[in-house]
Amino acid sequence: MILNKEKECMSRKEIKAIQDERLKWQVKRMYEKVEIFKKRMDERGIKPEDIHGVEDLKKLPFSYKKDLRDYYPYGLFAVPMTDIVRLHASSGTTGKQIVVGYTANDLKIWSECFARQLAAAGGTADDFVQVCYGYGLFTGGLGAHDGATYLGATVIPASTGNTARQIQTMVDFGSTILCSTPSYAMYLAEEIKKQGLVDKIKLKAAICGAEPWTEEMRHQIEETLHIKAYDVYGLSEIMGPGVSYECECQKGMHINEDNFIVEIIDPETGEVLPYGQKGELVFTTLTKEGFPLIRYRTRDICSLNVEPCKCGRTFIRMNKPTGRSDDMLIIRGVNVFPSQIEEVLLKYCSDGITTNYQIEVDRVNNTDTLDVFVEMAPDLFADDMASIERLQKTLEEKIRSALGIGAKVTLVNPNSIARSEGKAKRVIDKRKLA
Repeated sequence: MILNKEKECMSRKEIKAIQDERLKWQVKRMYEKVEIFKKRMDERGIKPEDIHGVEDLKKLPFSYKKDLRDYYPYGLFAVPMTDIVRLHASSGTTGKQIVVGYTANDLKIWSECFARQLAAAGGTADDFVQVCYGYGLFTGGLGAHDGATYLGATVIPASTGNTARQIQTMVDFGSTILCSTPSYAMYLAEEIKKQGLVDKIKLKAAICGAEPWTEEMRHQIEETLHIKAYDVYGLSEIMGPGVSYECECQKGMHINEDNFIVEIIDPETGEVLPYGQKGELVFTTLTKEGFPLIRYRTRDICSLNVEPCKCGRTFIRMNKPTGRSDDMLIIRGVNVFPSQIEEVLLKYCSDGITTNYQIEVDRVNNTDTLDVFVEMAPDLFADDMASIERLQKTLEEKIRSALGIGAKVTLVNPNSIARSEGKAKRVIDKRKLA
């Protein structure tokens, strides 16, 4: 279902006209209200009247996560604090947290954006939406909650944790749509199957975001629970979950272009790349009042698809990010994204391993080491040691082929790697590289 055909199915000409006008409006107000933005424009010799539309976007300066920390907490806001009705903050584990603010209109727009995802997943006012994202300063819980409310659905604000109660709630309340991180959705699927409750639940869809996941993980969630799993993208700096959303075609996530302009740049040079090329994702907020950003560098690596989608929506689609330019691991001179390793592992789940794994990077005698610990399924654990060693060797060969470097794979006992009820911590880097 398309929630708002008037907006989601506009012609490309109509989209550009809206973006042109909103960009000019946003640049003018930010120049007048945001100190660092005015300073950077002045350094470039640019005035708001020099910006006539999207074609002039490349003239404008980038903004960075460091800006949010340097001007913490409210230095980048573009309205008086009396107009801010909600604050959120990042859930990052390093550095100073980032703070973002929303006006009442910002929240209304955000709610519609997430509601578009729910509708694209088949959601209606008749649905029961169980929100298992964390509530609080993290944008996930309230973002999904308000989107479901906008749609008119019944919200079950389960938040994170207490998996046994989550499953019981799902069964008793008749939850039809699950909103959670993909790793937690996979954990729930494992537990539901283990308890023999797959036929007792009424789920038809899961909307998963907040962390990277692969197509193999998607398929496992779908096959285990007999549902369809949708990818949703967002980040606190730009809005929260719902910046882009997946339709029933599952061929990339439609970016809400009436609210955002998207670019792909070379992460090294900052040069704008043609559609279809892989690079760093950059967003400009067009309607954000409280905390607007121009050309924000997300550090997410992906590509854009401008081909018409069979669903009828006309918004550009972004493909699933393959990693980040700032959390990329450099191991023995090779660029490694954890998602590359996950993709290899998940192809062998039917051969006796689970989706739970952990990557450890260290430096021994001035040489980087890469260890991958993968949890065995009970059937393989009960098997003979020769079978386990053969699978370890196979996984090592496949990882070497995918990465171009070797890794030591160790298959560990079932349930020996802690499951996550939030974002899974997949990588432990023991090197002291700072």
